[in-house]
This record gives sequence, C-alpha cells and structure tokens, in this order.
Amino acid sequence: MSNYPPLPQDLEEKLRRARRLEWWTLIWMVSIVVLIYLVMGNSQAMKSAWIEDMLSLIPPILFLVTARIERVPPNRKYPYVLHRAGTLAFALAAAALSVMGGYLVYDAASVLLRQEHPTIGSMQLFGTQVWMGWLMMAALVYSVVPPVVLGRRKAKLARPLQDKVLHADAQMNAADWKTGLAGILGLTGIAFGLWWADAVAAGLIGFDILKDGLKSLRTSVAELLDGAPRQLDNNANQQVVDQLNQRIAEDRHLPAGAVEVKIREAGRYLHVVLGSDTALRPDPAEAERLFGPHAWRVVTLAGSLEAEDRRPLAESEADPSTSRRTPHNPSPPLGDGPEK
Repeated sequence: MSNYPPLPQDLEEKLRRARRLEWWTLIWMVSIVVLIYLVMGNSQAMKSAWIEDMLSLIPPILFLVTARIERVPPNRKYPYVLHRAGTLAFALAAAALSVMGGYLVYDAASVLLRQEHPTIGSMQLFGTQVWMGWLMMAALVYSVVPPVVLGRRKAKLARPLQDKVLHADAQMNAADWKTGLAGILGLTGIAFGLWWADAVAAGLIGFDILKDGLKSLRTSVAELLDGAPRQLDNNANQQVVDQLNQRIAEDRHLPAGAVEVKIREAGRYLHVVLGSDTALRPDPAEAERLFGPHAWRVVTLAGSLEAEDRRPLAESEADPSTSRRTPHNPSPPLGDGPEK
C-alpha cells in the first residue's frame, strides 16, 4: 500500500485526462518529427525545429513513467516509496529544455558568424517544379496546430494537479508552435533574399526556449534541495506556505510566524513539519546504541521504542534466552559487519 493519501475523485479524473493527452502528444510529435526530417533540407530553422521536436518527446515520456511509479508501495530499497520521482522527472524535463535552447542559440550564432547562405532547392511534384520552401512551410504549419491545442489543455490540468512535469511539457509545446511560426518567417525571408532571416529565426526560438528552461531548472534544483514549494511558473514560494502560517496563527491566537513551519515538496505532494524539529533530533546515547559507528549520520529519529525494547545490548547478550532476534530483542547496531 502506498504512503500517499488517495487523490480526490476530480483530480483522479484530471490525471487520467493528462495521461491521455500525453499519449496523444507522443503520437502527434512522432508524426511531426518524421515529416520535418523528410523536408528539412539545408534550412537552419527547419533543423532547429526538428531537434526541438525530437526533444519534445522527453517530457511526455517522463510524465507517463512518473504517473505510473509515483504511488508504488514501499519496499526494502525504497522504504519512503518514490516520493521524488516527480521532482527528478521535472529536473530532467527542465534540463532538456535548457540544453535544447542553448544548442539552438549556439548553432544560430555560428551560422551568422560564418555567414552561411542556406540553399533551398526544388523538386518535381506531379510534373511541376516546386520550391522546397513551400513544402517546408506546409510541414511547419502542420507542426504548429497539435502543440497549440495539446499545450493549452495540459496547462489547464497542471495547476490543479500541481504537476511541474506536465507544466514543463506545456512549456515545451509552446516552444513547438513558436518554433514553427519562426521557421515559417525564416523561410519567407530566404524567399525574399534575406539569407540571415533563417538563422535569426532559429536563434530567437532558442533564446526563448533557453529562458524557460533555465527558469524551470532553477525551480527544480530548489525542490531537489528541499526548498519551500515553488510556483509552477516562477521561483516564488507557493501561497500554501503563507496560508498555513496564517491559519495556525489564527487557530492558536498567536502572531504570524510564532510557530515554526517547514514544508518541502516531493513531486505533487507536501511534507510538513509544524513547530520546532529539535524534538526529532536523536539523543546521542540512543543513536550510538542503535547505529553504532553510523550514529553521526543520524539527523532525525522519529518514533519510539517500548521500554522493554530499549534494554542495553549488554543485557540481551548476557541472557541466553533472548539471544534470538524477537520483537523484544533489538538488533545489534547498524554497521558494515565485523572488521576484517
């Protein structure tokens, strides 16, 4: 059984809708990747669009994997279950956005510095000579429509689900349709003899993607470092932190901030400690008795043992009748085995 509380019924339905959207995203994006590859030629903007569409497959895959494993029961290897699966997936999605944006900016700048003039040829189609640029534009128009529809629907679901991976995917979809429009503008510039328009369009696409990626990466790092819960679309603290402080102050008739509150986020879930956490710090003697040479590593020790379970190990070892490890006979201190 999972350590998570069950999701409200309306959120369960939203999560199922999000899964369906991600499966449709994979289907549409694979078709777009194939089509762009077939017609991209030597266009820098088309090349950027193709790479961007390839990387767009990462967030939906991460979301589907996370949604499947985040509520698995605890086991010996993962006693706290996979609390941070969503956090890790968000960090990977943000890293994908940042890498993609950085590469596009670098590649476009290189083309402008080398003053490379893209060449877009023609092909025979139904007995007529057709400029490849028109086919590229048609492919880009096709690549714009699905991300617009899917991205907006995901953004609406990400906020109530508090799912940063889904939000990052919606950002990626926004980057997809911006890439398509910028690519069309770049190809139009080439048609009018503006060789630099293609690379400039690709660079603007990359800069916008890089900005969103770095913003998401900053939030994901804060979450990995147990920072306070952040907003979906910026690095500011979520309102739940201030609301909880205010609610406690009102309930106990205390000034705001009088009670220490610590909240950290793991995926879509919150872990909260009210009041000072000094009570969770282990007694040095108890930590030494339980963990032996590893006692210095123990930062918090929650729960308690019954009186008969807290007997010194010397008593247990002296009494042959308690030599077996029973519920009333604690195990020896944790360690890596006898020294050799």
